[in-house]
Amino acid sequence: MGCGKSTLGKKLANKLYKSFFDLDDEIERSEGFSINELFEKYGEDYFRKKEKEILADIILNNESFVMSVGGGTPCFYDNMGVIKQSGSSIYLKYNAGILTSRLINAKSKRPLVKNLSEIELKVFIQNKLNEREEFYLQADFILEKNNLRVEDLIELN
Repeated sequence: MGCGKSTLGKKLANKLYKSFFDLDDEIERSEGFSINELFEKYGEDYFRKKEKEILADIILNNESFVMSVGGGTPCFYDNMGVIKQSGSSIYLKYNAGILTSRLINAKSKRPLVKNLSEIELKVFIQNKLNEREEFYLQADFILEKNNLRVEDLIELN
């Protein structure tokens, strides 16, 4: 969350002349609700099931593309295995301090952090990183660099 997946993903897809999918946007389009509304109305379990279904659908129906997935996507069901089986995966690795500074002004759009203070946000992010790191580290490529550019992603090939 907040590492720039969607922004970099769009730029990468454009450079590679590929389609781009933002998994959260696709879920919103399919369900007719924002991610916030889905969480509030149906809860995280429902959201994670839809996330898994739509991820599989995009992979099944598209040959070559770039996709940005939510921070929790690799951690549920066998999504990371599905992602890795369908192509290359990249973990944009940032520490909790950097992510907090990037997210502090965009909290209202993020259902899991929208009501947290800055200190609570940093603790939340650190806890999520600790909890999710084992999944993230399974990525084919790990980029740990401030101010990532699309060229950094292209050089991975």
